[in-house]
Amino acid sequence: MKDLLLDTIDSPIGPILLVVDDGRLCALDYLEYQARMMTLLERRYPSFRLLPAHDPEGYSSVVRRYLNKDFACLDTIPVSTGGTVFQQQVWQALRSIPPGTTITYGELAARLGRPTAYRAVGGTNALNPVAIVLPCHRVVGANAALTGYAGGLERKQWLLQHEGYCFAHGTIVEERMIKTMDGLVDLLPAIGDR
Repeated sequence: MKDLLLDTIDSPIGPILLVVDDGRLCALDYLEYQARMMTLLERRYPSFRLLPAHDPEGYSSVVRRYLNKDFACLDTIPVSTGGTVFQQQVWQALRSIPPGTTITYGELAARLGRPTAYRAVGGTNALNPVAIVLPCHRVVGANAALTGYAGGLERKQWLLQHEGYCFAHGTIVEERMIKTMDGLVDLLPAIGDR
């Protein structure tokens, strides 16, 4: 049986669960998504138990530093994700996206040399076992819309704003069709932080 170390830390976006395996972070998720985290761990580890630990390897402290706006500190946390070779490539590529910026799924696929694999990149993002540290929240839809964050779009928006991403300048918008009085249809941007 594999022993994994588990810690829970408070954050402005709810309690965060961290799981460490042999000195590497193997899971980071939100308390309300613990069932999802357990499913991913069960796929990877046929037999394991979670042992409560205070600040394993100092990683809880590092995540707290991130929450206090020390964004570069996350690069010091080694991760162990499991997954296929393609999944590992996608998850590692997430670390190349600077805080306060976003790219689309298509752009991430192109960075990996597989420009037509944007759907596979999106599916892999949805299975990211180490949220925040592998910043899948920095990947947006083709029209720059907030899409696809397993921790919820409100958290994705909070994380991006926390990192200094500016929604007010229309960078993240969703387009809505509005019917005018004379029956014409206009496209109006709706700022994502309303």
